[in-house]
Amino acid sequence: MSHSPSPSSILQTAFGFWNSKVLLTAVEVRLFTKLGDRCLTGTELCQILQFHPRANPDFFDALVAMKFLDRHGDGPHATYSNTPEGTIFLDESSPRYIGGLLVMLNSRLFKFWNDLPEALRTGQPQNEIKHGQKGMFEELYSEPARLEQFLGAMTGISRINFEAFAEKFDFSKFRTLCDVGGATGILSIEVAKRHPHLQCTSFDLPVVEPIAKKHIAAAGVAHRVTTASGDFFKDLLPKADLITMGMILHDWNLERKMQLIRSAYQALPPGGALVAIEALIDDARRENVQGLLMSLNMLIEFGDAFDYSGADFRQWCREVGFTRFEVIHLAGPSSAAIAYK
Repeated sequence: MSHSPSPSSILQTAFGFWNSKVLLTAVEVRLFTKLGDRCLTGTELCQILQFHPRANPDFFDALVAMKFLDRHGDGPHATYSNTPEGTIFLDESSPRYIGGLLVMLNSRLFKFWNDLPEALRTGQPQNEIKHGQKGMFEELYSEPARLEQFLGAMTGISRINFEAFAEKFDFSKFRTLCDVGGATGILSIEVAKRHPHLQCTSFDLPVVEPIAKKHIAAAGVAHRVTTASGDFFKDLLPKADLITMGMILHDWNLERKMQLIRSAYQALPPGGALVAIEALIDDARRENVQGLLMSLNMLIEFGDAFDYSGADFRQWCREVGFTRFEVIHLAGPSSAAIAYK
């Protein structure tokens, strides 16, 4: 028997920004960090967060219903605590904290996405540039303190994929790795921890190098992970058996993407490989919602930048001279697209 059409999925998606704003606000006010390992009543949380009493219990119970907080008991004497996920990923004291990215979503992208219709009509960015300010990267790289905060936020969300890559990819045939756009060095760090035969280099702009050195030293792998600085559009890439680009290619238009792929090809020896880690869109463009939404976010941020599929990556790399290809799923919507020279 066929089922009658239902509007439930339409309504769930249409009202999705309600859920999003509640979670983003909770991170913005540092609820999960201030709660820590304690159990507190709604009244106590309102006092700590400087909320009006009207916020209690609706705001906290909404987070319970969305499975971001646990509640013990009912009524005014009930207490709230972090879920295991909240403790690991949303408490700033955790080394696996990803809340920095959520803060950025709340402070920047939430309002920029309101202008998606204009982006679709014009093909132009809808971020700070639209309002006569510096672009995101230009602004970030002019303020080292803010840059380090941003890189830390990206490290939290990238770590899961880089750990999966370090576990799933066969590194046995390679001796050197260069991570292009290496930021804090997190990809090189995770690979070096698991594969002691590899020497890794984290390559990024000069302003990033001191930040990477600090993270590499803290991870205890400075003897096998070094840094190199330069502009990957102006300078030759360091030569290595394996060149990785984590969430780099999607930031650029096709011309720039091809420039980076050619630079990687030139820096690799025969048998070497280029690895692009992204929220790779499925070849049929029907399944990976996050990858497709990320591509729309590139429109919001940069205009002509876009995400891509494994088939796109193969086509571009084949044009440059790569001969063999594979895709390895990593975590969630993300995969590693690999091209062998």
